[in-house]
Amino acid sequence: MALGVMKPEDEIIKPRNDKREYRRIVLKNNLQVLLISDAETDKCAASMDVRVGAFSDPEGLEGLAHFLEHMLFYASEKYPEEDSYSKYISEHGGSTNAFTASENTNYYFDVNPDSFEEALDRFAQFFINPLMSADATTREIKAVDSENQKNLLSDAWRMNQLQKHLSVQDHPYHKFSTGNWDTLEVRPKARGLDTRQELLKFYKDNYSTNLMHLVIYTKDGLDKCESLVRSYFEDIRNTNRNFINFPGQPCDSESLQVGLQVYLLVNQIGLVSFLSLKSALISQMLAKKFEEIVALLFKYIHLLQNSGPCEWIFDELAAICETSFHYQDKIRPIDYVVSVAMDMQFYPPKDWLVGSSLPTKFNSEVIQSALKELSPFNVRIFWESTKFEGLTDSKEPWYGTAYSVERLTGSKIEQWANNAPGEGLHLPVKNVFIPTDLSLKTVSEQMKLPVLLRKTPYSRLWYKPDTAFSTPKAYVKIDFNCPSSGSSPESKVLTKLFTRLLMDYLNEYAYDAQVAGLYYSVSNTESGFQVTVVGYNHKLTILLETVIQQIANFEVKPDRFSVIKELVTKEYQNLNFQQPYQQVMNYCSLILQDQTWPWTEELEVLPHLEVEHLVRFYPSMISRIFLECFAAGNLEPKEAESMIQHIEDVFFKSSKPISKPLFGSQYMTNRVVKLERGINYFYSVEGLNPSDENSALVHYIQVHQDDFKLNVTLQLFAVIAKQPAFHQLRSVEQLGYITVLMERNDSGVRGVQFIIQSNVKGPGQIDLRVESFLKMFETKLYEMPSDEFKSNVNALIKMKLEKHKNLREESTFYWREVSDGTFKFDRKEREVAALKQLTQKDLIDFFNKYIKVGAPLKKGLSVRVYGSAHASEYKTDNSQPPESNVPIEDIFSFRRSRPLYGSFKGGFGHLKL
Repeated sequence: MALGVMKPEDEIIKPRNDKREYRRIVLKNNLQVLLISDAETDKCAASMDVRVGAFSDPEGLEGLAHFLEHMLFYASEKYPEEDSYSKYISEHGGSTNAFTASENTNYYFDVNPDSFEEALDRFAQFFINPLMSADATTREIKAVDSENQKNLLSDAWRMNQLQKHLSVQDHPYHKFSTGNWDTLEVRPKARGLDTRQELLKFYKDNYSTNLMHLVIYTKDGLDKCESLVRSYFEDIRNTNRNFINFPGQPCDSESLQVGLQVYLLVNQIGLVSFLSLKSALISQMLAKKFEEIVALLFKYIHLLQNSGPCEWIFDELAAICETSFHYQDKIRPIDYVVSVAMDMQFYPPKDWLVGSSLPTKFNSEVIQSALKELSPFNVRIFWESTKFEGLTDSKEPWYGTAYSVERLTGSKIEQWANNAPGEGLHLPVKNVFIPTDLSLKTVSEQMKLPVLLRKTPYSRLWYKPDTAFSTPKAYVKIDFNCPSSGSSPESKVLTKLFTRLLMDYLNEYAYDAQVAGLYYSVSNTESGFQVTVVGYNHKLTILLETVIQQIANFEVKPDRFSVIKELVTKEYQNLNFQQPYQQVMNYCSLILQDQTWPWTEELEVLPHLEVEHLVRFYPSMISRIFLECFAAGNLEPKEAESMIQHIEDVFFKSSKPISKPLFGSQYMTNRVVKLERGINYFYSVEGLNPSDENSALVHYIQVHQDDFKLNVTLQLFAVIAKQPAFHQLRSVEQLGYITVLMERNDSGVRGVQFIIQSNVKGPGQIDLRVESFLKMFETKLYEMPSDEFKSNVNALIKMKLEKHKNLREESTFYWREVSDGTFKFDRKEREVAALKQLTQKDLIDFFNKYIKVGAPLKKGLSVRVYGSAHASEYKTDNSQPPESNVPIEDIFSFRRSRPLYGSFKGGFGHLKL
């Protein structure tokens, strides 16, 4: 096919309910492009996928591909101001990022439609004439090193690298791909290499259009979009770089048929993982069951091999895939372009949207061939546990993961499998949850917002029919308000054990539902627990009623209780290994949110809780409840009401009711601590993990309780300050890879927070850098041109007016209003109205009043976690705090001493039908 000639658009297979238009073009430089036109979109997006990744790193320059990904964001010849690309995207309502995988690197962004053309031009410069200055090179090597530092104590990263380390050394899978200061600065310099020159060479040698695929998602028509793409992207070089193939398998005979014992830092739920030529994973808690787990896995594989491919199973899965593809939810454009751009590397144009979603024709020989590869002679087994400390004899070089290897022959595994019991192992039965009625319900009244459809002493039902997505799906949430479930650390843990046991009991039954696209969860909350069911509405009621019946007839099975208790215990113990930025966020929530318990107290009571405690607790927990319900999607009002009536009948209206309605005094509330004006509190604590060098800070400024004008003024400040904060604190000062400025909302109490994790400065020093930034930003704010102010206001308005992409996203938004008790379902429209009235003086006055250093009404809270690298500063900072800072010695004494904001939640009697 000649370059630049389009294939007919109808050759690209798309979902039946997809109204978007698609066009494939090939530019004169051989760049393959997919254009997507969506007249309804609120965001435009683009993704460039380059078929070069970490596998292509030169020997001795580990992480170079990843480092290049970082560097392309800095500047270009056409736009030489450093960070101007990210600044432009941020100021026009967008976001941008990239990632480096083994064989590809993906760059992507989204932005408001009226700013898309310039954003595309700036994006194209990544691949035309990027500037990679020497100064920026040094700074960004530090950023890559900081990114690696945050991963060193993560068992997921450690295990991934161990699997690579134990593969064939000559295969690129063996490489370390992130990079660090050593691989990108120290070692190259010792060999006389200039990393920047190597970076430029790598870019020149590998970034060629014949290895690239571009996806453009626009609000405009395809012809205009094509014109833009041709004008901006045809200048990218095509060096006709050969496609990079990596032949051979990463595992040879020496690295297969082995068993590995791996010492983990964190308790894992899954202790055994199996790698064959393709990966498969099986999990089990009890280490003593290791041999039985391996045996049962291969016993079942033998069953599949001996049974042969079943065409009816294939047909059933094909039907599920067909329904899933044609009724798929719309997702954010930025996510869509990334997914499609990656698939373009592997599929012919007609299947770019399909990818692997739809199966081809049934072929028993292909299936049997794949089953044959699942052999005990093709496996290596990783047995992962915290119990192997001191019992290993080897260490992986990049992360220091301790492990041992022993030969585990295929014949030995076969012997285990032959001796394993086969009872209970069988092929799947027919799936009763596959939807066959995909028709759309008609609702006489077009409801743009949720309505209070039903209210009784037992429950309240909010209802929102689908008026936007035209999909045969529903979303149902039942929130059980149980006053006794959160009254103490013990009751909180018992509620968690109860919900986890329910999920455990329902697992086998609900598996088919999940395969068929119908999902459920039962999870504990601060005020009880909630049931969520979402998916195709045809069989949804069947699943919901089964879950409700399981709750009503709940019994504690001692054997499963022991398993779940151990699992939950390990989850609590693993909190000791949270990253420092997660720790500061948890401490901040504990300080601000009344009637919450520290996880350490919950862990302390857990070992003493036995079967009889849960047996006694369950009837007490369920004895008085209120059901806050939300039903949305392809449901008629009577269907929604019938669901809730059924639940009321089960709990409140049987011959022996198990529940009674709440007393007026028992309705649950959300209370938040009100900080003192003019004071900056600080809470300091040493990190939970002595091995972690990183420290972290949350610098929080509390502003107000839900108010439309103050909400949007705070949000506008965050929008304007976000990118300058990231650039100054992360890119210029190199405080740490995790550097975030964001709004915070605690049950309607609003504020703004800086979250920074660093291994180069302690939290006290970071706190000073945040204040220094605010002083610097003060000048920027005062000198901001009026057109820049208006541009930011318009960007925020457009962000607020973005339509929800799918039913789940819409329902989550409305449920937040219900959960907080604010019920301002028209929040977006009312905040947009407030934004349109906002002046630049309003923003400056707001900053001077609430945010700036020394502001008269400023309510500050700094939460500091000190890592091992800054342990000495912990004592110094606490012994000599600045005069304006007030230490919090004890979180709970502090909470008891402070007034609380009123609760929106709990006003059940004030809402009328």
